[in-house]
Amino acid sequence: MSKKYLIVGGVAGGMSAATRLRRLQEDAEIIVFDKGPYVSFANCGLPYYLSGEIESRDKLILQTPESLKQRFNLEVRPDSEVVSIDKDLKEITVVSDGKTYKESYDFLILSPGASPFIPDIKGLAEAKNVFSLRNIPDLDKITGYMELKHRKQAVIVGAGFIGLEMAENLRKLGLDVTVIEKADHVLPTLDKEMALYIEEELERNGLNVMTGLSVVEFQDEGRTVILENGDVLTADVVILSVGIRVESKLAADAGIALGMRGAILVDEHYQTSVPDIYAVGDAILVKNQITNQEALISLASPANRQGRQVADILSGLPVTNKGSIGTAIVRAFNLTAASTGISERQAQELNLKYKAVHITANDHAGYYPGASSILLKLIFNPEDGQIYGASALGEKGVDKRIDVLATAIKGGLTVFDLPELELTYAPPFGSAKDPVNMIGYAAMNIAMGLSDNIQWHQLKAELAKGKVLLDVRQESEVAQGGFEEAINIPLDDLRERLDKLDKNKEYIVSCQSGLRSYTAERILKQEGYKVENLDGAYGLYSKVMGNLD
Repeated sequence: MSKKYLIVGGVAGGMSAATRLRRLQEDAEIIVFDKGPYVSFANCGLPYYLSGEIESRDKLILQTPESLKQRFNLEVRPDSEVVSIDKDLKEITVVSDGKTYKESYDFLILSPGASPFIPDIKGLAEAKNVFSLRNIPDLDKITGYMELKHRKQAVIVGAGFIGLEMAENLRKLGLDVTVIEKADHVLPTLDKEMALYIEEELERNGLNVMTGLSVVEFQDEGRTVILENGDVLTADVVILSVGIRVESKLAADAGIALGMRGAILVDEHYQTSVPDIYAVGDAILVKNQITNQEALISLASPANRQGRQVADILSGLPVTNKGSIGTAIVRAFNLTAASTGISERQAQELNLKYKAVHITANDHAGYYPGASSILLKLIFNPEDGQIYGASALGEKGVDKRIDVLATAIKGGLTVFDLPELELTYAPPFGSAKDPVNMIGYAAMNIAMGLSDNIQWHQLKAELAKGKVLLDVRQESEVAQGGFEEAINIPLDDLRERLDKLDKNKEYIVSCQSGLRSYTAERILKQEGYKVENLDGAYGLYSKVMGNLD
């Protein structure tokens, strides 16, 4: 006997579930409800239409109710809000075009998603130029407002992924853009030293970046923005991008169990606490595959996968929800930042036994024209080599390296496996020793006890213990910028000048990027010295400390 499926919410999770169900169950009755006018659109592309990088608004609309009916025989009902669920009668109540009706189900799939979090800021209710961006109607409001008159000044509140995408695209429109972030650096999901490169890129392209601050008041219907330190900004348009709030009220009202931050609790088969009701997408809690803890990971790729998987499960296929690791990427003008897994800050908060390592390598062979550098960071367990997370920055090739490392994490590979990966190589595309291989070698050296490193944020405390900083760069490099407290012996002279060092002292060795200092560390250790390598070396340390001054 055919089954009847009702799906609440379209876009990634809901529509993936609907189309997969149809491919598996041709005779099923499948109805999709969405309270908005569009059930299948590219919400990740919205900021790029604003600047004209995506030229046609129609390209953002992936499917229509008519096309979904024709190809998949789905009944799609836009502008139809599901307002309640009767779990005992197995029916929902729908409001559409001012009318209320009920619809029964055999199985109900919830994919309500999330909405922008709107902070409680004085004067916000009276503001007429403050927007958030989550869907096409939001986009239409912003573009319509922008077209009314020439806008010159924009304020972006929140420097996460969407906030930075909006900042870039408004800047490309010619606006003066100020970015406000409450955390002490942009892209709070990244560690500070990585995010600072993005911050510099924003400033290089004319943006005003203000971190460690929040907006406390709007005046003059939003045209005046007051910050917590008393600074006053003028804004023609304000974009709020300070996070999301899961849409779980419908589930809560039906008695479905919720968890952290009000997200819907599901098991490994996406089953909620109520029989025959399932949930996918931004509104559910998932398992972080690295920490095994509950997490909210609101990204398009997991939502699409979840929608497909719940359809498989409801069709009797042996599929389970294995969780997510939160792989993400963003472009900021000429720089790309990407990450997967957990950051060093998260590893600290979780009290994990971890080590971090940075390398700088070219995206392809350095002798081939057009090579650019990638800064790659790896977080791992030094005892068993488990990869906890990674992040990368660069102009090109960042996506490739983080995708490889995300695959390694998902596949249960360790740092000992990374040098074994056989990745494509020809001079225009990569290096014979890819950055992923190289960071594997660096992590292996630490795990095997061949190298000991410290991070930039540990240097001051370690020097206070009486350790000596040794800079092995050339004297000409040191003259252009160096550590005040370091002694300088160039690497090429180190073997001949060992008598200048004291085996009763502990040394921290540094160069420009960490490669020469590792070589120095190996020389000194084999001569009986106690040595640690400053990870990322002077290049990274000076970048961070210069921004902290």
